[in-house]
This record gives sequence, C-alpha cells and structure tokens, in this order.
Amino acid sequence: MMEKIQVDAIDQKILSYLVKNARMPFLEIARECGISGAAIHQRVKKMEEAGIIVGSRMVVKPKALGYDVCAFVGIQFSMANQYEGVVEELKVIPEVVECHFITGAFALLLKIYCRDNEHLMEVLVNTIQNIPGILNTETFISLDQAFERQVYVKDKTMRKGK
Repeated sequence: MMEKIQVDAIDQKILSYLVKNARMPFLEIARECGISGAAIHQRVKKMEEAGIIVGSRMVVKPKALGYDVCAFVGIQFSMANQYEGVVEELKVIPEVVECHFITGAFALLLKIYCRDNEHLMEVLVNTIQNIPGILNTETFISLDQAFERQVYVKDKTMRKGK
C-alpha cells in the first residue's frame, strides 16, 4: 500500500526539476536545492513509494518516426456495459496511445498516431469501427500541437526567468 506523504517546498522544487528533465543528475538538483545528494535520493525514493513519482521514461516524437497524423477519436458504445471489452480490444492497437473514459457525448476519447490520412482511415474503418460494442466514432485530426507538458509543479522558491 502506498503511504501518504506531505509534499513540502523542497519536494516541489525537486519535482519541478525532474518534470523538466528526468535525467538531471541528483547532485545537480541537490546543489540547486541546497541539500545533500543523499537527501535528494531519500526524498525521491519516498515520493516513488507514495506513488507521486511513477518511473521516468524517454519521450519519442512520433513525427520523427514517420507518424505525421495525430487524431482524437470519440467513441460511443452500443450499450453502456461495453467499456471493459472495448478497452481490451483497443489496447492491442499500436496506433492508440491514449484512451480516456470521459463525460459528455462520447464514452471514450482516444489519441492515435498514424503515418498519413490513408493509414488513419484504415485504422478507423478496418480496426476500431469493427470492435464489438462500438456504435459510432467521430474523428478530430490535430493540425498542430501548440505545446505539451507534464503536470504543473509549482516551485515556490524559483524566480521568474530561471
């Protein structure tokens, strides 16, 4: 079971550095925070155990791999109890990178990456729309991603412009 911890100003400062650069050396973070490297290790370990930090990962830009189309797909179910079965089917489609259970006109909102519009159409028509339990889909093609970021972590000790 994850323990609950109180996140203090130093923890927030550590998180703000790690969100910007998960590969930033702990000794560099320690210097910025004015505490020892061992203290940084302890605090990070404690935040991992509490479920505040869940690993670190490399971010691969889809366009660099030839995935030029990003689309969002709203899904309506034929019956309300279709959630688990539909989600299990969606998990095996590699183009689907996010799946959210949402409120509103759609039950699910997917984020998918495809090579081009033809690939997108193939994924929609031959894969997603063939999943039992899906009544209807609506696709929104992203023309540009204005920005992307991790969850905002307020560092009360950092000055503007730093």
